[in-house]
Amino acid sequence: MKLIVGLGNPGKEYQNTRHNIGFNFLDCYVDYKNLGNDWTKKFDGLYMKVNIDGESVILLKPQTYMNLSGNSVRKVMDYYDIDVNDILVISDDLDLSIGNYKLKSKGSCGGHNGLRDIESKIGTTEYKRLKIGISNDKDKDTKDYVLGKLSKEDKNIIDNLYKDLCPVIDDYFDMNFTDLMNKYNHKNR
Repeated sequence: MKLIVGLGNPGKEYQNTRHNIGFNFLDCYVDYKNLGNDWTKKFDGLYMKVNIDGESVILLKPQTYMNLSGNSVRKVMDYYDIDVNDILVISDDLDLSIGNYKLKSKGSCGGHNGLRDIESKIGTTEYKRLKIGISNDKDKDTKDYVLGKLSKEDKNIIDNLYKDLCPVIDDYFDMNFTDLMNKYNHKNR
């Protein structure tokens, strides 16, 4: 069983903010796969248990706010006995330009509080990630920037990127992660 976690903050005030990239991409993937809209509230999150290409998958959007995302992840891991090797976390990344992404098999949180909390709750930095670039505006406070709305132009870039990333998730179920990184990480602009 795989667990795919999209990070974000719940509530209308956070819709279309840079920090909600993980939520938004999971929603895009659900639409792409025609999985319906059967999100269930449980595990301090919204989750959906689905079958994708013969693989049992939990899709999770923690509803604990970004800084406590690990609580929800840990509850799902414990309930479904999911190994850390079967987790993929999707998050925004300030160090990547808008329209770019990077798959990583492990590493530090890079200052991302959602990833930091997940690492704290699961006890390791060795979990898979899909990091989606939101650029960085050094003239703005980081908190204000990540919680700020995407411009129309940036939203169009991100929406087009989501379409390109859906096959990455499809391949995630069929490929060794090193091969997946080799296939996709060079495709950035």
